[in-house]
Amino acid sequence: MTTPPTPQAPSQRQAPAPQHGPQTAPAGPYTSPIPVRRATLGDAIASEWTKIRSVRSTMWTLGVMIVLLIGIGLLAALAVNAVDSDLGSTPVLSLGFFGVLLGSICVITLGVMTIASEYGTGMIRTTLTACPSRARVLGAKAIVFFLLTFVITTVTTALVAVLQTALIDGTAPSGGEWLQATVGVGLYIATLGLLSLAVGALIRHSAGAITIMIGVVLLPLVLAMFMFTDSLADLRLALFQYSIPSQLSAFYSTSVAESGPSGWDPLWIMLGTTAVAMICAFVTLDRRDV
Repeated sequence: MTTPPTPQAPSQRQAPAPQHGPQTAPAGPYTSPIPVRRATLGDAIASEWTKIRSVRSTMWTLGVMIVLLIGIGLLAALAVNAVDSDLGSTPVLSLGFFGVLLGSICVITLGVMTIASEYGTGMIRTTLTACPSRARVLGAKAIVFFLLTFVITTVTTALVAVLQTALIDGTAPSGGEWLQATVGVGLYIATLGLLSLAVGALIRHSAGAITIMIGVVLLPLVLAMFMFTDSLADLRLALFQYSIPSQLSAFYSTSVAESGPSGWDPLWIMLGTTAVAMICAFVTLDRRDV
């Protein structure tokens, strides 16, 4: 009789015979052909430029601003030219003030939406995942927005100034008046837009931040108009002098108030205010979750 084979434990079973023939060596770690480098501020600026030029809000807000600046500036010049009115000591370039004041609302809107709209859509999470440095994100947004707004505002105000000077017979503006009415106004409006961007980062809500900024622009002047009592005379004068319309008119050698900031003083005031707001925006952005 034959003895049946004794079952073996799995550990005692014979391993399969090795296969003979060519074998492929195990693959090593994957190396990407794309060079890997550290992200820089230039990369963040390129990203923000792509975003700001590819959204419709940029085209509409800046397009409306250009139409307001050119349209109102030309209408004012044509109206003065049609009635053959003598401006007297009023600078010719001052006719561009009203178009710039209304156009600033468009810059405020775009400044707020540059960052607040990303909170509304949730895009800010993607932005901060791609670029964890929040200071770099805020700085890139500020640089791109400031340069874009400054260039467009300066070029448009210069065009309006040339057209108004050609249409109206009056005292030729000096070089300083030209510089303030073009470069000065461009710097002031772009800085005002940066202030709006900072408020948008603090509020994180487009409609709320835009409402706050419109109040900052118009409310002091409106309140001052209704302060009739003598006890509020000093406050009324301060509101008139330091309201944004009054500061903006200083670049045209005119003033809504009888006294107040003149020359380049409004720009320094706006730069200081915007710097404080941007610091608060960075601290808030760095400490709050998204």
